[in-house]
Amino acid sequence: MGAVGVSAIGLSAIIPAAPSASASASASVRVDTMPTLLARARSALLTHGARVPYRDRIGLVDFSAASGVPRFQIVDIGNGRVLADLLVAHGRGSDPANTGVLQRFSNRPGSNASSGGSFVIGDTYIGKYGRSRRVLGLEPQNDQALARAIVIHSADYVSEGMARSSGRVGRSLGCFTVSHDDIGDVLALLGPGRLLLAERSNA
Repeated sequence: MGAVGVSAIGLSAIIPAAPSASASASASVRVDTMPTLLARARSALLTHGARVPYRDRIGLVDFSAASGVPRFQIVDIGNGRVLADLLVAHGRGSDPANTGVLQRFSNRPGSNASSGGSFVIGDTYIGKYGRSRRVLGLEPQNDQALARAIVIHSADYVSEGMARSSGRVGRSLGCFTVSHDDIGDVLALLGPGRLLLAERSNA
């Protein structure tokens, strides 16, 4: 994908029109595993308003956890259920020594690092890794995500077997990379126009 900024193509080109006002965040969300990130995500939904039109489900990535444990949750806002709890890679530039733990975020093109903050899920396309989904950064710390081709995709270097044997999974070039077994669930549950929050819960 070329280095095209969000302003050049417009959010409406890759995110559907907003649903009715009834699709709003519930005040009675109950999630036990990531309460800190959930609170931040609810705040982000208020901050970003209509830029995140669909509010039935959100994605939470806790980059304070090691890559060998599931740290990508998809949560049903309406009833607080965790619909998926998945392994996800972080970028090489975020973990140069390959420790399995993210050391830093970067928004810089060519950094091969993960970016933190709030993203909105974009459109689906078929690329090098098969079915993938774009993400658009909503904040200064991740506003180069589209230009950097930061996406959600699957790859061989993320698997439960690797996590068990090595205590970590492989590293991406900054993308949210999941296993081949999980990509179908991610694409089905976390569709365009929904929030993805990626942060360190202990920061």
